[in-house]
Amino acid sequence: MILKKIAPTAIIEEGAKIADNVEIGHFCVIGADVEIGEGTKVHNHVTLAGKTTIGKNNTIFPGAVLGTQPQDLKYAGEQTELIIGDGNLIREFAMFNPGTAGDLGKTIIGNHNLFMAYTHIAHDCVVGDRCILANGATLGGHIHVGNFVNIGGLTPVHQFVHIGDYAMVAGASALSQDIPPFCMAEGNRAIVRGLNRHRLRQIMDRESIDRISSLYKRLFSGSAPIKEIAQAELEKNAGQDPNVEYMCRFILESKRGIPFTRNSNE
Repeated sequence: MILKKIAPTAIIEEGAKIADNVEIGHFCVIGADVEIGEGTKVHNHVTLAGKTTIGKNNTIFPGAVLGTQPQDLKYAGEQTELIIGDGNLIREFAMFNPGTAGDLGKTIIGNHNLFMAYTHIAHDCVVGDRCILANGATLGGHIHVGNFVNIGGLTPVHQFVHIGDYAMVAGASALSQDIPPFCMAEGNRAIVRGLNRHRLRQIMDRESIDRISSLYKRLFSGSAPIKEIAQAELEKNAGQDPNVEYMCRFILESKRGIPFTRNSNE
């Protein structure tokens, strides 16, 4: 068994579960319902509150506040959760809130994400794996973010927005609608500007990229409503390409709509 390394000035309430090989720095406050997984390092002046579960090998930097009650006037003190996976880097003064009874009842963070300084994850958000949220990026409540998503600095995202896998939102944007997978968005209000080709080249072969590029042009330059085009493309694809199917289904299931202009094609 590897001993914990806990600074003498840290305050850890009775009931908190601290795994082996965890480091907790000076002047941290750890609540009774907090659980910290093996190998996690908590730097000084961190507050972990509420029913918060933190996985293995995370690093939480000074000033972060995780698990305090949601910033939602409907919240009435019910026990909800914040769940954080493994291998995340949570930088200075980040704030993550748990869920609310009106939705999931939990906020869920995946694995191997980077949350830069002053990022905020509001109640009932779901964030996938290997995302990067740059300094000051802010997620309102009920937002779903896929895997390998980049959100630029000082970008607020409106509540209930969904962002698909491998999407990118530029810094200093303001996003109020859904961004399909593989796309880039920018502006205030942000609109789809093109494909995230840098990421596509990392995950797809040339033929797959060409199919996504061709689909993108048909979706965003056609004269029919985008959901009609997506439905037709989905039926035509008939399971041939999972990436095409994913992009079309995302658009069809969008509740906030897709922000674009007919000249927002590459």
